[in-house]
Amino acid sequence: MSFSSLPGSFSSSSHPLVPYGWDADWEAEFAPYDSEGLLAGRVIRVDRGQCDVVTPGGMLRADTAFVTPHDPMRVVCTGDWVAVEPAGDPRYVRTYLPRRSSFVRSTSSKRSEGQILAANVDYAVVAVSLAVELDLGRVERFLALAWESGAQPVVVLTKADLVPDATTLSYLVQDVETAAPVVPVLSVSSNLGEGLDVLAAVLSGGTSVLLGQSGAGKSTLANALLGEDVMKVHATRDVDGKGRHTTTTRNLLALPGGGVLIDTPGLRGVGLWDAETGVNQVFSEIEALAAKCRFHDCAHTSEPGCAVLAALDTGELPERRLDSYRKLLRENQRIVAKTDARLRAEIRRDWKRKGAEGKAAMEAKRGHWG
Repeated sequence: MSFSSLPGSFSSSSHPLVPYGWDADWEAEFAPYDSEGLLAGRVIRVDRGQCDVVTPGGMLRADTAFVTPHDPMRVVCTGDWVAVEPAGDPRYVRTYLPRRSSFVRSTSSKRSEGQILAANVDYAVVAVSLAVELDLGRVERFLALAWESGAQPVVVLTKADLVPDATTLSYLVQDVETAAPVVPVLSVSSNLGEGLDVLAAVLSGGTSVLLGQSGAGKSTLANALLGEDVMKVHATRDVDGKGRHTTTTRNLLALPGGGVLIDTPGLRGVGLWDAETGVNQVFSEIEALAAKCRFHDCAHTSEPGCAVLAALDTGELPERRLDSYRKLLRENQRIVAKTDARLRAEIRRDWKRKGAEGKAAMEAKRGHWG
């Protein structure tokens, strides 16, 4: 995977926000607010209706209440570029600039609201611990959200020093590469410093968000990239390799070698949020096969001329991949249906049709044996 197409550089400028990702495009976006006398800044942390913002004059604390507070998709979040009042007590964030990308997951609430984890991200770094058994389905879930966000996913296999030998490590990397087509997969050891130079070079090209479960080694990795112990680290449990939430808020930090890193709390639940495009990107080989099916609306279950099932029979397509693809598409459809009345009606009609077909099949079977 090539990293040659990086976000536009603004390194020739002496603007103090350049280390935090400021560039010519952001400057143009902010121009109308500059004429109003507002300050430009980037949100580095949000906490209970307030946020820490880095501005040309330094760090300040601002209230976010002026920005719509009751829509979880419109609240200020870490990574936003904002227009802030230059004075006042309290100071207020007046607005945030249009987001280039946003990493969104569904909440655990029954209302199925979306939650923005980070904004204006160029790379979504999925940290996966090699200290425990690989969960490729979870990797695919993270990747679906990453692709949907508009960021470039990168999978980082942490704790590589705990893998017994190079051959085993190579096989583990290959397994993840199968689950992450066209996505860079890097193995690193934060304790030994192995692989960090390659990762740091990648992340120097823009803003990255660090994602993964508790115990994946995110905070240790962040400290290694920063060159100092900024993030607290707790040991993982020996029983299951899981850790405690050492990071409780999303924090944006400038990396010493260039680029910006947003560290996030460990995610126990990673629900999809209208991520059909992301799912299709993760399973691009299945999408390519589906284009060859005889019927354009093939469900890849029992239809004649199904290229997906044919690839399954020959072993070209692993059954685990197809099962994971189906699972994520079903989940995403349920999420979207909660806010889309037309789709809900279509799903109900589909259920009724399948129920009628099943009932007819049973009656025919009874008639045959009667």
